[in-house]
Amino acid sequence: MKNLLHRWLTAGFFLSGVMATYAGPSGWFMTDSIQVNVTEGTNMAADISPDKSLIAIDLQGTIWLLPSAGGRAKPLTDALGDCRQPSWSPDGKQIAFHAFWDGRYHIWTVDRAGGKPRQLTSGIYDDREPHWSPDGKRLVFASDRSGNYDIWQLTLADGKLTQLTTDSGNDYNPAYSPDGQQIAYISDRTDAPGIYTVSATGGTEKLVSASKGKLAGLAWQPDGSHLFYNALTRSQSGLEKVSLATGQPALQTAPAEDVFPFRLSWFSANEYLYTADGLLKRRKLDGPALPIPFQVVITLPRTSYKRKTYDFDAPKPQPVKGIKGPAVSPDGNQIAFAALGDLWLLTKGNKKPHALTSGPAIDVEPSWSPDGTKLAYVSDRNGSMDVWIRDLKTGTDRCLVDMADDLYYPTWSPDGSKVAFYQADPRNAWGRSTLYTADVTYTADVTVPTTRKIHESLFVPSQVSWSPDGKTLAVSALHPYSSRYREGVSEVLLISLDGKNDRYVSPAPGHSLGTRGKNGPVWSPDGTQMAYVLDGLLWVTAVAPDGTPTGKPRQLTTEQAEVPSWTADSRKLVYLATDELKQVTVATGQTETIPMDLTWQSKIPTGQLVIHAGNLFDGRSNSYIRNVDILVQGNRIKAILPHQANRPGTFIDASTKTVIPGLFEMHTHQHSMTGEKMGRLWLSYGITSVREPGADPYDALERKESWASGIRPGPRQFFTGGLTDGTRIYYGAATSINSDEQLDRELTRAVRLGYDLIKTYVRMPDAMQQRITAFAHANGIPVSSHEIFPAMRYDVDAVEHIGGTSRRGYSPKITAMNKSYQDVIQLIARSGMNITPTASLQGGFFSMAAKDPAFYENRQYKAFYSEDYSNALQAGAAQMAKINPGYLANFGKLQQGVKALIDAGAHMTTGTDSPFVPYGYSLHTELQSFVDAGLSPYQALRCATLWAAETVGVSNDLGSVEPGKLADLVIVDGDPLGNIRDALNVDQVIRNGDVLPIAQLLSRP
Repeated sequence: MKNLLHRWLTAGFFLSGVMATYAGPSGWFMTDSIQVNVTEGTNMAADISPDKSLIAIDLQGTIWLLPSAGGRAKPLTDALGDCRQPSWSPDGKQIAFHAFWDGRYHIWTVDRAGGKPRQLTSGIYDDREPHWSPDGKRLVFASDRSGNYDIWQLTLADGKLTQLTTDSGNDYNPAYSPDGQQIAYISDRTDAPGIYTVSATGGTEKLVSASKGKLAGLAWQPDGSHLFYNALTRSQSGLEKVSLATGQPALQTAPAEDVFPFRLSWFSANEYLYTADGLLKRRKLDGPALPIPFQVVITLPRTSYKRKTYDFDAPKPQPVKGIKGPAVSPDGNQIAFAALGDLWLLTKGNKKPHALTSGPAIDVEPSWSPDGTKLAYVSDRNGSMDVWIRDLKTGTDRCLVDMADDLYYPTWSPDGSKVAFYQADPRNAWGRSTLYTADVTYTADVTVPTTRKIHESLFVPSQVSWSPDGKTLAVSALHPYSSRYREGVSEVLLISLDGKNDRYVSPAPGHSLGTRGKNGPVWSPDGTQMAYVLDGLLWVTAVAPDGTPTGKPRQLTTEQAEVPSWTADSRKLVYLATDELKQVTVATGQTETIPMDLTWQSKIPTGQLVIHAGNLFDGRSNSYIRNVDILVQGNRIKAILPHQANRPGTFIDASTKTVIPGLFEMHTHQHSMTGEKMGRLWLSYGITSVREPGADPYDALERKESWASGIRPGPRQFFTGGLTDGTRIYYGAATSINSDEQLDRELTRAVRLGYDLIKTYVRMPDAMQQRITAFAHANGIPVSSHEIFPAMRYDVDAVEHIGGTSRRGYSPKITAMNKSYQDVIQLIARSGMNITPTASLQGGFFSMAAKDPAFYENRQYKAFYSEDYSNALQAGAAQMAKINPGYLANFGKLQQGVKALIDAGAHMTTGTDSPFVPYGYSLHTELQSFVDAGLSPYQALRCATLWAAETVGVSNDLGSVEPGKLADLVIVDGDPLGNIRDALNVDQVIRNGDVLPIAQLLSRP
């Protein structure tokens, strides 16, 4: 990251005094651009200068200055730093803030006249929320340097750092008292949360006011008598003050005022500046608030690029790229893997693999027994994903473990007596899994093997690896930096089977291992080494018998590597090198390719289909075309003509029904553990295309190839790989990028595997995201993220979620009260950036459920979701409401933002972030939420059809019902342009010209 930081710091991108037009990385300037006049800010912080003449604000991640009476602001920092929470020095010459230029938050200062900012803290930790001492000699800030957030003090003369608090809870939002003798801060410690003070030299803490609420933004009253702060409740984000003498809080603002979670500052002894309702406000104690008008002018480019092209009609065989979980046999002669829904076996010397299983069930995750005679795997042939064993000598299969919830990642113990595996949580929601072992050597008179719970649920762990003595299990698991923010690094977690405590160890401390799936750690059979993926490369490190790394790690490959597995002699590792199988000799590093020839081809029907549509919504017009015949030849619409009896071809009578374009789910995350029903579920809800902005790419490719080839029914799949993230990650599918070279390898893989988009995640610094975008666009691939600005300024195509996860602890798109202000609305609408708001995720699903007494009686929902799932789903909603007080209570305000975006001309699509809300059904609650917000059913359906196709880049082929386009159609009962709920009444689905009646989709094959 340092080389990127240096590049941008020395490139003259720090703006001083004027608004500059953005220059791209090659130096070209945009001549076609627009200017957006911003007069409101969403979750912006502000600070008044000591001489009361200037206000510093951090609107959309840039530090700006404007006159204290109001007016036009000028930028002090560039747009790439995510600069936040400005704090003026007492002499008024500098402004301190925290910024993200190098991929971690550090404390910086900039002169009030502008110029190059100065970095004051560094390292692998996050430093936030700086505040100056009254004498200007010190800064106090919150940092996770000690394993949780504590209050730290920086002496500016010598750079000395002093830790002032040490509680195991998180302490944050520090503020010096007016006399500089005390520091106030907020603490979330479990035994006594609330507002504390401590001496500026350290020492005994004092609890000023106990509070279990969500507090932020402490500021002292100038006379030192009170502390002011933001307090968030279920119904209000308000400003409170508390007396240091009595500890009694008092609310200062009206319930309707949306106060932002930042420190206020003082115009005088009795008048303060704060931010709320998108505005700068000044207020006298116990007086009314007066707005301070401001204007920020943001220049945005208008650019275009050539999108990648799709050949949906290609009948020729294509090489299989969805190779899941390749595992080498103990003797090194065979590789077992999953592809196209089945298990396959490749024998070295014969590049044609042969199928071990076949049929409609999904068979995946093969694991060799130590003697090489059996494979453990998971399959849904009994309805859910269970652990099975295939005897390779006899060809017989038996179910080893059948549990209520889906199972995955089976791994044999070294002595062959047990198989370790995970049980997913009931919702299968990219979440927690419980680790078990099952006895394999049970006798015939025991009908169920003995299973043992080894570990309570882990968050998205990797596949288990056993120590050779069978006493320890190693997994890759998330190790957060603190409990205040969820991100951390993936490290090796050692789980003892004899009752010892878990231990985190790492061959690369502070550095995240590869995605948590099948990328290690993998113990060598002789117990002396562990193999793992780091920065996309294959490494080994020597380990002690208990798994503790010893010695210096050794890099084995210079190319992208995934899914390593050992031969029994511990001499070789087989791995997946993007789209090839390779083997490396550990002692020498010599690699060799293992040839394989396995292909698939698209299923394209033949003949003519005639659909007599009583009503046709073509995706473009806001009214129906009535009584027409839709003629489909093969997989494409040939013509749309007035109805005429006895046309040649297979006839479908939809004369009393409505035909609409196939729907797009624009934001979902899937996994093979859901089983074969996944594709049928999507189609049963009329969803014929899914966009997956984050997945194991090989898992996603297996679905794409299986669905497109007709091996399993399912929608079209548009996918990316893992969440492309920064030095800290959260989800198991997140790829932690730590260098330019690693990024180059990941981007090259994206092209070779045929990604349909690249999704960057929340800890990705802007300089690197800009580089990703330039590469992606040069290869015709769109980019999406959680960010709006400056992402739109360097042409990121789309933004996910109107809220969603943010590295800041608050969102620059929506406040805690679910309000988005003029900056967000205008920037998104004017830039042309597509937004998928995922309203169902953020309260819409349960809000729509509350308005429909028969909601959970939906036939598709009852066919695919169990009662246990429904119970877990609703319990999860209750938990979310507890974590986010306004989750349901303020959903209507989120809907107002959706409506404002559409009214302003924004380009919007429907997506849900399922499985956090149910696959399929949640897309319809998204449509219902849009209509409930004030959109017409036509506008809502356009978001799910034509606009979605435009965003994906396939509107020449999909998104509307027109001659020449692909035949992805849905036949529904009712009038969805009049009642959006009628879109749920699916009767038949035509996917690529294939006709799939609802009864077939709801039934297991």
